Amino acid sequence: MTAASVSGAGSLAGIRVIEIGTSVAAPYAAQILGDFGADVVKVERLGTGDDSRSWAPPQWDGVSVTFLALNRSKRSLAINYKTEAGKKILTQLIAHSDVLIQNLRPGALAAAGFDAAQMRALNPRLIFCDLAGFGATGPRASEPAYDPLVQAYSGIVSITGEESGGPSRVPVSILDMGTGMWAALAVFEALRRRDQTGVGSHVQLSLLQTALTWLTIPLMGVQSGSPVPGRQGSGLAGVVPYGAFPSSNGYVFISAGNDQTWRDLIGALGAEHLGDVSEFSTNPQRVINRQAVTLALSAETARFTTTELIEALSAARIPHSPVQTLDQVLNDEQVHALGQFRHLPHDGIEDFTTLNLPMTFDGAYPEISQAPPSLGADTEAILTSLGLTAPEMRQLISQGVIQQTDSDTGRIASEPIPNREAKAT
Repeated sequence: MTAASVSGAGSLAGIRVIEIGTSVAAPYAAQILGDFGADVVKVERLGTGDDSRSWAPPQWDGVSVTFLALNRSKRSLAINYKTEAGKKILTQLIAHSDVLIQNLRPGALAAAGFDAAQMRALNPRLIFCDLAGFGATGPRASEPAYDPLVQAYSGIVSITGEESGGPSRVPVSILDMGTGMWAALAVFEALRRRDQTGVGSHVQLSLLQTALTWLTIPLMGVQSGSPVPGRQGSGLAGVVPYGAFPSSNGYVFISAGNDQTWRDLIGALGAEHLGDVSEFSTNPQRVINRQAVTLALSAETARFTTTELIEALSAARIPHSPVQTLDQVLNDEQVHALGQFRHLPHDGIEDFTTLNLPMTFDGAYPEISQAPPSLGADTEAILTSLGLTAPEMRQLISQGVIQQTDSDTGRIASEPIPNREAKAT
């Protein structure tokens, strides 16, 4: 299940990104930039690293799947930047970087001495990208937030789930990952602006702003005076039939977006008698009579097995899809044909596979530089590039300022920084 081809070095080659992030949003943004060629340095706390390293199960050979999914194309620097020595090192690193992305608790990074204004004064070309939960201003700006909380606050939870049930969240991190995606796009824009002006930007995003953006259509509906929508299960407010309909052994998602498709649908099901029901003749009438249409159509689809129903709908070119489970998706012919999955060498996982970005350029996916790193696996290399010597790094390790992990074993080495001066001849 691998990509047939990958492109060469991405457009961000030569751009250094510092990620001081945790969980999902900032790590995902930085991963996207890394996939496009940026040198991403993931700054992590000693001992435990990113919170998502401990989010398990699920695990893959003992490693958190959440961490694996969001942290490829990066190097890991384990450092206590709240110490004087650690602060000095991180400040030096930021001074020689292009982008800083952070999503710590509001005010935490500034309290540690890394305020956006201070860092941009130090490095005027720096693009400082702040990701928050509720936004940079307003009465809740200082509050921490997670994806489900903002799904609830924004109204997404109020329109998700079955009409007869309680509120439900969308069970993937749509706001975290969406904010990460917008952040990556914003960084590209800020880099383009910097090309024109010579100076960086302070970019600010939030999960709440992402949620409002995803709600563009229903919010505009309420603004226009339409009724406030409630939970609709798999349905769509303005189109009927639209949703998951039962077969005799499963479910198939069906969409009839116009009246001609409705007529084709009932013909494909051998249910032409439904065409004689005046309340079903046009989409506005079907929307008004949603429950009756759904019950009548469900009775017809339930006469077929899933395979039979898909064959009938395919023959009539009715938009449809089986409702697949995730294990079925991994073995799906169409999914395989996309070539989006890619095997990467990983020190601790023999057959590690990751998903390429969902786009190709002239038929090739962006190149992924490396698998997710062990905590502190790149500390030595990063600090060496800043001019630190092996004795200096050994001292920093003994002082609890940095951590270097053996990239081959994933263990913290007892003598992680070799004495290169002593070996020189």
